[in-house]
Amino acid sequence: MDGLVDLWGQLSARNEPLPAITAWLTIAAAAVLVLVPAAWRVTRHVITIAHEGGHAVVATVSGRRLGGIRLHSDTSGLTVSSGRPRGPGMVLTLLAGYTAPALLGLGAARMLSLGYDIGLLWLSLAALALLLVQIRNWFGLWSVLVTAGLVFGITWFGTPPVQSIFALLITAFLLLGAVRTVVELQRSRSRSRGTASDADQLARLTHIPGVVWVAVFFTATIACAGFAGRFLGLLA
Repeated sequence: MDGLVDLWGQLSARNEPLPAITAWLTIAAAAVLVLVPAAWRVTRHVITIAHEGGHAVVATVSGRRLGGIRLHSDTSGLTVSSGRPRGPGMVLTLLAGYTAPALLGLGAARMLSLGYDIGLLWLSLAALALLLVQIRNWFGLWSVLVTAGLVFGITWFGTPPVQSIFALLITAFLLLGAVRTVVELQRSRSRSRGTASDADQLARLTHIPGVVWVAVFFTATIACAGFAGRFLGLLA
């Protein structure tokens, strides 16, 4: 019982806001992780985890049967679900992938604006644990475990300032990374026709051009970044 009380105390504890210079430096570090190719080849796996997790959650909520998630070393992923091949459930499931990292970043920004930095880290661990049971390949298992291990290490051993910096780093990375993956999606589509991307699958389901769906993804990710900036007091 005492352990549960202590855990609830950590979840509900509020951290002091980071100094403005520290916050901006943390956001700059997140931008480096997204914009520097050598870093992005490694950190993009986190965006893939969020992307496939988005597919999985919405598939389940919309009544589809989740078959599992595979994460690959080239940063691609696959979420398998069964159910009606057409209809709102399938459309929403496909919409969820590219928007999931941005929406998670927006939710995280809201939690940080309220001071729940440690609570955000514990919730991230819980989400990774739920995702872990749906992983169906060894690389995916390794990828999620490494990510969870890093979050757990900061959550359990980090000081409050370190936890706050790491929580903001994750938040900014999700928001910026979400935008970059949409840009990469369109670049990939422009090089090849008839791809199996989420945008092209949506185009086949709805008869709305894939480029329109890419625009929807891009608008959603930019909007999330803008609202997150306001939550964090970084934008007027």
